[in-house]
Amino acid sequence: MPCYFVYILECSDGSLYTGIATDVDRRFAEHAAGKGSKYVHARGAKRIAYTEEAPSRNEALKREAFIKTLTRAQKLCLIGST
Repeated sequence: MPCYFVYILECSDGSLYTGIATDVDRRFAEHAAGKGSKYVHARGAKRIAYTEEAPSRNEALKREAFIKTLTRAQKLCLIGST
């Protein structure tokens, strides 16, 4: 069973994007090449700001949904706590 990760990218415009992947480095390369989400494609992927391992795809999706409800300030605190 593959291991899943929740990640937060910082985009070139300073915005934050949250997603899940089994290989965060590969997914970042896809985003950087413009093959990721439309959101990141339009803004440009700058760096991986945060990663968190999840025990299953289902748990990763739940955590992603939760992180997406956070305010920008709360996400920055989460990123800063690593």
